[in-house]
Amino acid sequence: MGGTAGIAVTGLNGFRPALTRFVGRAGQVDEVAWLLDEYRLVTVTGPGGVGKTRLAGEVARRVAGRFADGAWLVELAAVREPALVLAAVAVALGIRQPPGTSIAESLTGVLARRQLLLVLDNCEHVIEPVAEMCAALLPMADDVRVLATSREPVGIAGEARYRVPPLTVPEPGNPADLGPSEAVALFADRARQADPHFALDAETGPVVARLVARLDGMPLAIELAAARIESLGAAQLLERLDDNFALLASGDRLAAPRHRSLAATVEWSYQLLSEQERRVFRQLAIFPGPFTLEAAETVAGPAAGPAVLHLVDCSLLAPPRTGDDGRARYLMLETLRAYGLDQLAEVGDEPRAAAGLARYALRVAEQAATGMRSSAGELEAARWLDAEDASTQQVLAWALEHDPPTALRLATALSPWWLLRGRAVAGYALLRAAAERAAGDEDVGRAAQLWLGRLAERAADLTAALGHYTAVSDALAAAGPSTELIEGLVGRSGVLRNLGRVPEAAETARRAVAAARDLGDPAAEALALCELCVVTQYASDFETSLELAQQACGIHPAGVPGWVARWCVSCLTNALMGTGQVTAAERSCADQLAWAREAGDLEEQANALVVMAELDLIAGRQADAAAHLHESLEIATRIGDWLRLAGGLDTCAHWCAAMGRWAEVITLFAALAAYEGAPDLPQDEDRRQEPLRRAEQALGSATTRAAEERGRAMTLATAVEFAAMLTAPDSQAAPSPSVLPQLSDRERELVTLVAQGRTDAQIAAQLYISVSTVRSHLDRIRDKTGSRRRADLTRLALQAGLA
Repeated sequence: MGGTAGIAVTGLNGFRPALTRFVGRAGQVDEVAWLLDEYRLVTVTGPGGVGKTRLAGEVARRVAGRFADGAWLVELAAVREPALVLAAVAVALGIRQPPGTSIAESLTGVLARRQLLLVLDNCEHVIEPVAEMCAALLPMADDVRVLATSREPVGIAGEARYRVPPLTVPEPGNPADLGPSEAVALFADRARQADPHFALDAETGPVVARLVARLDGMPLAIELAAARIESLGAAQLLERLDDNFALLASGDRLAAPRHRSLAATVEWSYQLLSEQERRVFRQLAIFPGPFTLEAAETVAGPAAGPAVLHLVDCSLLAPPRTGDDGRARYLMLETLRAYGLDQLAEVGDEPRAAAGLARYALRVAEQAATGMRSSAGELEAARWLDAEDASTQQVLAWALEHDPPTALRLATALSPWWLLRGRAVAGYALLRAAAERAAGDEDVGRAAQLWLGRLAERAADLTAALGHYTAVSDALAAAGPSTELIEGLVGRSGVLRNLGRVPEAAETARRAVAAARDLGDPAAEALALCELCVVTQYASDFETSLELAQQACGIHPAGVPGWVARWCVSCLTNALMGTGQVTAAERSCADQLAWAREAGDLEEQANALVVMAELDLIAGRQADAAAHLHESLEIATRIGDWLRLAGGLDTCAHWCAAMGRWAEVITLFAALAAYEGAPDLPQDEDRRQEPLRRAEQALGSATTRAAEERGRAMTLATAVEFAAMLTAPDSQAAPSPSVLPQLSDRERELVTLVAQGRTDAQIAAQLYISVSTVRSHLDRIRDKTGSRRRADLTRLALQAGLA
């Protein structure tokens, strides 16, 4: 699998730094790493508490360098709904769902061009959707391998299974011989964390040997026991554990020994708590992911604060770590959480805890939504919701069934964050489900309709979006100006212009501007002015567009939502460029890009980079244009934003014209013409005529036809790889075609098929050979060419004219 270079983020992604030393299991790390060399899906199995997650993390650290795009962790413990597994994977990988595609298509489309290790942790409760995902993904993404942890196998063809054994314990007949025992080493290491004066000696050694043997070498049980060493001492620890095991054995003699050891240790740790601490522990088990002390107090009451600190001391909670939002967050291990949920159900408090979590999640979401209504508060609010994602997902699923009004308020509050994070399609389905089940509050209903319109528009369902916007604007038309009316009119105008109904859109946008001024709402006026500005650009009236953009930007951004404020700057940039004010447009575009980077708005980054490349071309800075285009294509590819990719291809063709690369001009324009996903503005068609004429003049009819045929035969993905290859810096260029003489005819054929987007299975079927033979050929090709990813092989084929 080669070296360590990557296209975006490389190495370990999503893995938290280990706070404790990894003890023992060196041979097991080697064995699992070897299995990942041989198999594309490896499942590490074993009971809860045996150390599957830690082992998988160590394996990922060992092998990440083999994968050009690194190792990526997806934590599934917090995913309660099977339907959300794909969304969790997409979020962890930073893959956005472009309009008109499913999450599965988005994942496959991006991962088919990457070489990475996907680590799926804690799969047992969602094993069926994980199996379905792996069965669909692995045949299409040939350079992806999956390492899963689960209490049971995933259960699909081609899976290699590795059962994690407990840690080694001392021989029963020789407890004094502690040297080879992994379990003793783990206990001693964790005990020294709890009590720096602890030492293994002639007195404590035999006691620890019996203790870890009593715990069957189960790492979680050992760590829970070691956390009590300072308060109880080794001898009393063993005595209390023996008592607890006797109670457990009399209750369930048929349970597997290692299950009894872990359950006994958890039960023992739980019973050592005060009644108040036990109540808090049970309530905190309702949290599906990391939580703050404030959240704990909201769900479990004001007394939760001191109890949380004691639970950390007892290793029943992980020590706090700083979350995405800068807040300290605690975490309960999934095995302990399962025990806590059982206790919560046993005492009948689960509905109360779920309702408490719902109150907390709704308060967070609505406070964050308020923050996102201003540019100044957007970043902090978005990061807060990033950190609370697991809780809000769980609460939304619960509320849809048990409390529909709360579900509607929560989904509406989350909608601006869903848009920012590229979750329009999934968000639309959730918000629509909530709106269908809830009734009553008209204000909440109208806000939901507006967000349904925005989400549907981003999801490329223009018919549905028009219906939602029209419902709001029609309902409020007779009541006079209001913020909701203006937002409905603006949304309706945007859909109309994208449907080609520009005069109707212009009339609707003018109504929105007039209503905003009558109302005296600056944020609504900025929104309406931006929409009218874009409509005038569709009509090529850039003088009027500039006036409108300047008016919109003149409204102070502090009270304007971040996405609206960035839209104002984008409108100004395009209007300045349209009126020939290049220097001013460059300053505006730089502001636009900087703001998009700060907000984490990848779509706007890709858009601003294309505009910056166009400005570079006007100024004759071809090298800068190439760099900006390359970055834009990379971002848009990563998030699956095919509309931005189409715009990047268009600008890349103009860059090729500036460089005198006439065959590439013809090829790129032909590839773009074959793609039906992005409607062209009339001015874009006009701009293409001159470079096309010059290209045909320079090439002659025969070469022009060949270049056109090459472009028409390209998929959009292949055309994007072609553009990325053309704009890549010399140090990152594709492998030289001079390596082709080293390849056999069959190997060249395989490179061509890879460039055409074929999977290993499809290549095998076309060439009447086995999949393993295809993979053997591709491994040899990688060794000969240094091309590690399929994208690298595609670029090699493109450079050599094989595709």
